[in-house]
Amino acid sequence: MRRIQSIFSKRKALIAYITAGDPAPECTPKFVAALERGGADLIELGVPFSDPIADGPVIQRGADRALKSGTNVKKVLEIAQKIREKSSIPLLLFTYLNPVLRYGLEALARDAKAAGIDGCLLTDLSVEEASPYANAMRSAGLDTVFLAAPTSTPRRLKLVAEYSTGFVYLVSRTGVTGEQASLSGSISPLVESMRLATKLPLAVGFGISTPEQARDVARLADGVVVGSAFVRLIEQGGDLEAFARSLRRGMDS
Repeated sequence: MRRIQSIFSKRKALIAYITAGDPAPECTPKFVAALERGGADLIELGVPFSDPIADGPVIQRGADRALKSGTNVKKVLEIAQKIREKSSIPLLLFTYLNPVLRYGLEALARDAKAAGIDGCLLTDLSVEEASPYANAMRSAGLDTVFLAAPTSTPRRLKLVAEYSTGFVYLVSRTGVTGEQASLSGSISPLVESMRLATKLPLAVGFGISTPEQARDVARLADGVVVGSAFVRLIEQGGDLEAFARSLRRGMDS
């Protein structure tokens, strides 16, 4: 069983997104260690990108800080190697298509595997055009995670199920990432529809930022993804470990 798949066999998974290199590359391994102590089961390492169209202002600012610190795909893989010196927590490379194409599909698959990455998620890759990417990643032994949204058609859900390994990432609402005061009513119908298409674990993200929201999502899905709230804490110098622990308690309650 691969590392990503294994986390869902133990408990509802807390998946934490942070932008690698924010505010400096040497900070990221320390942040990952804090999140793991707090109860995170998987880390999404965001590759900073100059045009993050799926992200709200908090993660956009994180990407800007990371880019100014000199972080690129190569540097993110070096960060992953540093994390691997002390941790076996699953790492999902979270990026956009452009940096991957510039790096090269086969080269990224090879180098990501060597760095200790477990899988990749490309936020803006159409699943209808995913075959070359999925083949390259899977040939290297990496999982490929795809997004499904409330607007996804049954055909799109079927393709997401076909091309995903590890888990399926369900976007709770349309629009960009960011903390929300309440959960979307689209979550439950989307989970039900996706369950008909796949037996893979389902993780829900976009807009989850409180222990209460994490608890409610965990009752429906197999994993909870939190991103903007962690990136905001990094921006403010907050306690990642304590916040992760509060989310973990909420999910376990």
